[in-house]
Amino acid sequence: MFWNKKKDPEAERAAAEAEKDPVHVRVRGLRKSYDGTDILRGVELDILRGEINVIIGGSGAGKSVFTRQLLRLERPDAGQILVDGVDIVPLNDWQLVPIRKKFGMVFQFGALFDSMTVFDNVAFPLREHTSMSEKEIKERVMSRLEDLHVAHAAHKLPGQISGGMNKRSALARALVLEPAILVYDEPTSGLDPLSSRRVDDLIRETSEKFGVTSLIITHDMASVFEIGTRVNMLYQGQIEASCTPDEILSSTNPTVIDFLKASGVSVNELEGVSPPAAHRPGKPPQ
Repeated sequence: MFWNKKKDPEAERAAAEAEKDPVHVRVRGLRKSYDGTDILRGVELDILRGEINVIIGGSGAGKSVFTRQLLRLERPDAGQILVDGVDIVPLNDWQLVPIRKKFGMVFQFGALFDSMTVFDNVAFPLREHTSMSEKEIKERVMSRLEDLHVAHAAHKLPGQISGGMNKRSALARALVLEPAILVYDEPTSGLDPLSSRRVDDLIRETSEKFGVTSLIITHDMASVFEIGTRVNMLYQGQIEASCTPDEILSSTNPTVIDFLKASGVSVNELEGVSPPAAHRPGKPPQ
């Protein structure tokens, strides 16, 4: 049964004010443990609106656990996750429905359904979560596939297209519900360097065209310095550093320095690799 809800002017005003906030998601004091082992130990993080935010860190730092809390696939033990000013930690499943629609997830290996065509993969969220007609669904799906230059593969199966086209199709599926925040899980994992840079270009183009807030969980340091506008280093369950790519390269924090060295990062290797100044928060490079 459907009915029209009376609009709440106060709620609408609060939502409009929240959208002006340069911080899209505030994470405060986030904690999570499993079987007595602390994984997240008071994470403090700002995810900037409309920017390409990156989270780096070694294996076991807590990146995957953090992502599950952010998407509220699990309930944190303590802390706040404020999305447009609303703390989503105490919300129940019903209350989380509108919040989850704000997020789109691009999984590490695309995670398309092998038995469905590209079109049906992208249409799946619309059929599951909206009351759109098939005509409306077709228009929305084809629009997203065209945006990402993969419309010609609409009626092919995932196994019949290249890895790069699979990535684009997965991104189209993540965008089809028009989320405000896109979370990428290791988007360049398993790709050769040339394909990885093409994925970087795709992430940048998506950010610019759709104005989404991007959060990338990655080990690909070249990608970090190619497209990242804010870099957050997670270490032993806490944010060790949060700054621009330039600032992290010049960091005097021993933990950051050790991580960069272990990653094989050097200033010489990254010379000339820098995102456009218009997308860099904070002071310009000297």
